[in-house]
Amino acid sequence: MNTFVPGQRWISHSEAELGLGLILDASFNRVTVIFIASGERRTYARDNAPLTRVIFAVGDEIESSENQKLTVQRLAEKNGLVSYYCVDEQGEQILLDEIDLNHHLQFNRPQDRFFMGQIDPVSWFELRYETWLHTQRLQQSPVRGLMGGRTSLIPHQLYIAHEAASRYRLRVMLADEVGLGKTIEAGLILHHRLLNGLTRRALIIVPESLLHQWLVEMLRRFNLRFSIFDEERCIEMVDENPFSSEQLVLCSQDFFSQQPERQQQALEAGWDMVIVDEAHHLEWSEESVSPEYQFVEELAGQTPSLLLLSATPEQLGKESHFARLRLLDSDRFYSFEAFVKEEAEFEPVAKAARFLLEGEALTKTLQADLKRLLRNDDAGQLLEQLNDPDTAEVARESLIRLLLDHHGTGRILFRNSRRTVKGFPERVSYGYPLQCETDPRLIDLKDDPRYGWLVEKVIELAGQKALLICADAVTALNLGALLKAKTAIQAVVFHEGMSIIERDRAAAWFADEESNAQLLICSEIGSEGRNFQFAHHLVLFDLPSNPDLLQQRIGRLDRIGQTEIIQIHIPYLENSEQAILFRWYDEALNLFRKNSAAAQAVYVQQQGELEALLAVDSKQDIDDFIEQSRKIKEQIEAEMHQGRDQLLEINSSNEAISSALIGQLNGIEQEKSLWPYMDKLFDCYGVDVEYHSPDCYIPRPSDHLRTSHFPELPEDGVTVTVNREIALAREEMQFLTWEHPMVLAAMDLVLSSETGNAAVSVVKHDGLKSGQFLIEALFIVECSAPAELQMGRFLPPTPVRVLINQVNQDLTAKVPHNSLIVSKHRLDSRQLNEFVSGQKKQIEVILRKAETIAAKQMAAIVADGAKKLGQTFKNELDRLTRLKEVNLSIQQSEIDELKGIAGLSIDQLKEARLKLDAVRLIIVG
Repeated sequence: MNTFVPGQRWISHSEAELGLGLILDASFNRVTVIFIASGERRTYARDNAPLTRVIFAVGDEIESSENQKLTVQRLAEKNGLVSYYCVDEQGEQILLDEIDLNHHLQFNRPQDRFFMGQIDPVSWFELRYETWLHTQRLQQSPVRGLMGGRTSLIPHQLYIAHEAASRYRLRVMLADEVGLGKTIEAGLILHHRLLNGLTRRALIIVPESLLHQWLVEMLRRFNLRFSIFDEERCIEMVDENPFSSEQLVLCSQDFFSQQPERQQQALEAGWDMVIVDEAHHLEWSEESVSPEYQFVEELAGQTPSLLLLSATPEQLGKESHFARLRLLDSDRFYSFEAFVKEEAEFEPVAKAARFLLEGEALTKTLQADLKRLLRNDDAGQLLEQLNDPDTAEVARESLIRLLLDHHGTGRILFRNSRRTVKGFPERVSYGYPLQCETDPRLIDLKDDPRYGWLVEKVIELAGQKALLICADAVTALNLGALLKAKTAIQAVVFHEGMSIIERDRAAAWFADEESNAQLLICSEIGSEGRNFQFAHHLVLFDLPSNPDLLQQRIGRLDRIGQTEIIQIHIPYLENSEQAILFRWYDEALNLFRKNSAAAQAVYVQQQGELEALLAVDSKQDIDDFIEQSRKIKEQIEAEMHQGRDQLLEINSSNEAISSALIGQLNGIEQEKSLWPYMDKLFDCYGVDVEYHSPDCYIPRPSDHLRTSHFPELPEDGVTVTVNREIALAREEMQFLTWEHPMVLAAMDLVLSSETGNAAVSVVKHDGLKSGQFLIEALFIVECSAPAELQMGRFLPPTPVRVLINQVNQDLTAKVPHNSLIVSKHRLDSRQLNEFVSGQKKQIEVILRKAETIAAKQMAAIVADGAKKLGQTFKNELDRLTRLKEVNLSIQQSEIDELKGIAGLSIDQLKEARLKLDAVRLIIVG
C-alpha cells in the first residue's frame, strides 16, 4: 500500500491534465488530493488510487511556484516529505520544499511519463512511430511541394515548377501561350515555396476581372486561402497597416491605381514574393513610365522573389518585353539600346539553333559564328562530327546544349507553345444562323430563336452533358428559370452571385454521372477558374467582341488531357452583331477550331473598325474587313514564327526531368499508404469515417473527439478523395494528399503532443522467451534550422529505433518492429505501476545503453547528411560558375548568396542533436 503524507506531490496518471497534485488528507482508507492548477479536488480509495509519487532526481530541471527555474543538486527526505537543494540560473543556492513546486508542472518527457504511470494505448505509440517515418520520407522526397496540387500531371508545368520554385531568389517570367496553364504554374511554384519555407508572405496583383479566378484557383487547386483586399476592407483597419494582417493577399491592379495611398502601405508591409498577372499591361517606355509600372518596380526592388505572368515575347514587341525583363533584373537589363544590340548579336545563335533543331546543314557563315561563340567549348570538333552520319546526331544534341547554356534570358523566362506541348484535343465548330423578324436587341428571351434552338439541341444530345456560356448572370438566371418552367431539361445555373460553396455544389451535381443534369449554364465571370473538361459540348449563347475572352471560354473544355473532340455550338441571329462576330472569328481568325497568339494583336489593331462595323452592318464592308483581318493575322503569325525563340522553348521543358517527376508522383499515389495512415490517425483521435465510394470517404468529428478541434475538419464533416482523377472531376471533394493542410496539421498534432511517447504492450514473438521484458526506445535525430534552408533534404527528422531486453542485450536488428505482434491481453494498471517501480533502476540502465547505441547511429546519419549536402551545393555552385562564364543572366551575387547558404547549412548540420521521443515497455506473452 502507498504511503501518503499531507504535503507530498503526486500526479494522477488517469487525469494528467489536472497538473501536480498536493496531498491534503490521508486517512485509513481514503486519500484526498487537491490539484491547484486546475482547481480540482479528488478523493480516492487508498489502496487503488491512480496516483504516482513525484520525486525529482539529481540533474532534473524544476520550477518553483514563483516560476523560478532551478536545477536539482541533491535531495533530502524528512517525515515522508522531500526537500530539493538546487541552484538557480544565476548559480545561487536555493532550498525548495516539494510543497513549493510549481502546480502547473507537466511531465512531457517520455521517461518521466513512463515512470509516472502516464501510459498511452499502444496504438498511439505505433501512430507516433509511423508519423516520424512518413515525415522523414516526405521531407527527403524530390517532389516535396509538388504533391499537393489538384492538377493533372502536365509535363511542362511540373518541369517549370521544379526548375524555378527551389531557387532562393526567384525572379522569373512565365510567358506560355494562352491555354497552357500559367496560373497553375504560378500556383505550383507558390505552393512549393510556402511548403518548403522559402516564402511566408505573398502578394498577388491581377486585373480586376481575374480576381475571382485567382481566388478560386489558389483555394481549390492548392488549398491556399488568399484574402482579397479592397478599399472597403482597408478602411476597417484604420489604426494599422491592413496589409500586415494577412500572409497571403490578393489585390486588383485597379485597386492600387485608384487608391495610390495603399501602394505605400503595401510596400511597407514587406513581402517574400510578389506575383503579377497580365504583366504586359504595365506600360513602360524610355520616355514614359506608367504609375502602375512604377509601383510594381518599387515592389520588385524590395522583394526577394518576383513572378510575372505575361503574354509571349513575340506578342509583346521588343520594348515591352524589355520592360518586363527590367523588373526581374534591373542590373542585367539596364538599357534598351544595349538589349537590342545584344539581341542582334544573338540572332546568329537563334538561326543556328533553328538549323540544328530542324536537322538542316549549317552554312559556312553559321559554322564560323558558332566557332567564335563557342570557342571555349571545343565547338570545332563537334561541327566536324556533324558531317559524319555516325556521330551527327550526338554532335547536334551537344551543340544545342551548349547553345542553351549561352542563352541570354533562358534562365529567367519560360515560354511554351501549343506547337511543342502535346495533349490538346481536336476542335470542331458548328454555326447555327437563326432567322428573327424582331430587332434582336428588343426580343424577349422566351421568344428568342436561340432559346428554341437550345431546347432542341439539348434533347438531340440525348443525355450528353453540355456547358453553355453567356456574357452575364442575368441571362444565365433567366435561361435557367425558363428551362425549369417550360421544359423537363435538368439545367444547373452557375454565376458570380453565388458563393463558392454554392458553385461547388452546382458543379458537383452537373459532374455527377448519376445525376440527370444535362446543361450547365455559366456567366462569363462565374465560370472563371473552373474546369469542366468532363463535358465535350460547348454552347456559346453569345459571342464576346474580345478574342481573348472567346479563347478563355473555349479553354474551359479545351485543356491538356481532354480525351474527346470538343464540339462547339454557336447559335446566332442573322443580320445581327453576333452574326458579324461569328464570321470574323470563323473566317478571319479561325478561333473556333484553333487558338491563335496573334488574335489579340489583330483585335488591338482593328478594334475601332470592328466597333464601327458592328454599328453599321454593311455586307460589303464586312467582307472587306474579314479579308483584311485574315491578312493581318497571317502577317503577325509569320512575324511571330520568325521571331520565335526555339532555344527558349527547349529550355522551358525537359522530357527526361518531367517524366521522372511524374513517375515519382504517380509512385507515391500508387503506394496507397496515405489513407491507411489517416484511417489510423482518425481512429486514435475519435474521428468517425463513413465510406462514400471507392477511394472516397467522409470523416466527421465524433462525440468522443480527443481534441477540441481536429484541423481542417468541419463540424458536419467533409468528403475527401485520395484519387487524383476523381478529385479533378469532383471539385466539391477535398483532394487528400500528403501535403493537404489537414494531413500536415494532423501529423503536427501527433508529433507536437506527448501522447504516444510512453506505452506498454504484451506481444508474441517466436524468437523471444515468454515472461521477459524489453524496452523499445525511439530516438529522433533532428536538426533545428530556419525553414528556408530546407535541411530536410539532407537531414530530416530521422527516427532511430533501439530494442534492448532485460539483460541489456541489443535485439534491434534481430527483432524488427513489425515482427512484434501485439496481444489483446491488457495489464492491470496497479500491477503495471508496481512492476515499473520495481524495475525502475534496470529500465534506467537500459535507456542509457539505448542512448549510447542511438548516438553511434546518429553520427553515421549526420555524416551521410553532410556528404549529401556538400555534394548538392558543390554541383550547383559548379554549374552556376560555369554558366556565368558564358551567360550574362548569372550574376556573382547569386553565386555568393548560394555559398553563404551552403555555409549556414553546414553550421546547422553540426548542431544536430539526439532526443528520446518515445518509450515502450514490451512484455512477452
